[in-house]
Amino acid sequence: MTNKEIVLRFYDEVFNGWDLDRIDAYVRENYVQHNPTVKDGREGFREFMQFFTGMKPRCEVIRCDEVGDMVYVFFRCTLENGVVNKVMDMYRLEDGMLAEHWDVVEHDVAEKIAGAVNDNGIF
Repeated sequence: MTNKEIVLRFYDEVFNGWDLDRIDAYVRENYVQHNPTVKDGREGFREFMQFFTGMKPRCEVIRCDEVGDMVYVFFRCTLENGVVNKVMDMYRLEDGMLAEHWDVVEHDVAEKIAGAVNDNGIF
């Protein structure tokens, strides 16, 4: 299985399937987190996901690719309350597991921007 396939399966099972028991299969125990609001380690990620899944997220992957041990995922994340976030996650994999994570998030985005100078949309 490629790194990209591992990450996409992780999104399907954990982010969209809300199956927190699957975290052990994907996230290294010493996982390094670069989002300052999430603790390091597998248990730090599990703690974040317990909070996050409470918002009933649906993640629609727009684009995903890999270069060596790095995988990026660009996606629309829609929460149960209708809030839409535009997200880009980047992971470094080690031995087939997520070892390190970076992200960029635009919170509560409007998909149609007043005054836009093109019709390309934000996704």
